[in-house]
Amino acid sequence: MTSRERFLAVLNGKMPDRVPVTLFIVDQGHFLNQIYPDVDPWDFETLQLKVIELQRQMGVDVFVRQLFGLNDPLSIHMGGLNVSRSTDTWEVHTETVQQENKRLEKSTIRTPDGTLTQEFAIEELRPGTFVYACTKKPIHTRDELELAIRYEPGMPAGWAEQAREKVQRLKAALGESGILGSWSPHGPFNNASLLIPIDMLYCLFLTEPEFYDRLMRFAMDRILDYTRAIDAAGVDVHCVGGNVPGGFLGKACYDEHILPYERRYIECVQANGTPAMYHNCGQIMCLVESYKALGVRVVEPFSPPPLGDADLAAAKRIVGNAYVIVSGVDQVNVLQKSTADETRRITKETMKTGKPGGGFIMQNVDFLEYGTPVENVEAYVQTALEHADY
Repeated sequence: MTSRERFLAVLNGKMPDRVPVTLFIVDQGHFLNQIYPDVDPWDFETLQLKVIELQRQMGVDVFVRQLFGLNDPLSIHMGGLNVSRSTDTWEVHTETVQQENKRLEKSTIRTPDGTLTQEFAIEELRPGTFVYACTKKPIHTRDELELAIRYEPGMPAGWAEQAREKVQRLKAALGESGILGSWSPHGPFNNASLLIPIDMLYCLFLTEPEFYDRLMRFAMDRILDYTRAIDAAGVDVHCVGGNVPGGFLGKACYDEHILPYERRYIECVQANGTPAMYHNCGQIMCLVESYKALGVRVVEPFSPPPLGDADLAAAKRIVGNAYVIVSGVDQVNVLQKSTADETRRITKETMKTGKPGGGFIMQNVDFLEYGTPVENVEAYVQTALEHADY
């Protein structure tokens, strides 16, 4: 099998010749910047091509996750309302303030019925590595939500065609080396957390259920056109953020207040057969069963302690063949901070646990951090491939 065939077999519920072995590498900064420090961090397509190049050099099945340059405006993925353009009823004024290694964008949005404000920060952690966040959320009240619902601009004309061109260029470069995923818009709860203070969101479904329902519906409706356009562009899998409603909320709370909205969005994402991969990088074990009802085709990354609470063996027993598990080796406490020998030992154990019965893709649990020894990554790759055959 080619790497592409191997991935697609697993995603379609079939048994491949061996477990796909891949690397989770984010397409700006972090490990990519460590290996290619001279690449312009704002040249997104070149960075994504470097993700492909690096994985090919390492000998893995390539899985590239396209985020930067595709999710533009950044409000789709990083937070806040759309301040990238104005309309007759959505007048945006943005003041940019530079604070050493942080750029703060303070936006005022005037509508016919009221004004909204938000702040968005881009902080450079180290040269070439950035953190993005909406540091002052635009919605605090029902009236502010109604302004956003009524007046926020939708997807710009030409956006779908631009997305298709970007996706198809990467797919052409990828060929049979693997698959192309996109960081498609988050699930509704994640998306709502980008618009409203998180402490409000975590209790809103109890304190103001009608406000919460209106917010969650808006959080999905505002990004559906973008999701559909990304799907039509030809991606192989949608990476969907689901970490904000983590296991710490409990199964009963998730099932009653969050699952119905997430399931509706996943149905939209997978409507044309493209699988969604639901990403919960924190506590997950009490939601493993709930994700069956979610209807999603793939779940990742089952972070082991101390990063999360995942027990891969227990998860395999619970999941059965309900969805594909993507998991593997702790990217911080093993790959970044441990030794090559310890990496080999843990990689072998993880493969032994995840492989039986199929439905498993092996990767570093979350994205490779800056300062990860290359010899540890090589030890992971070599060991995983040695033990991947069925």
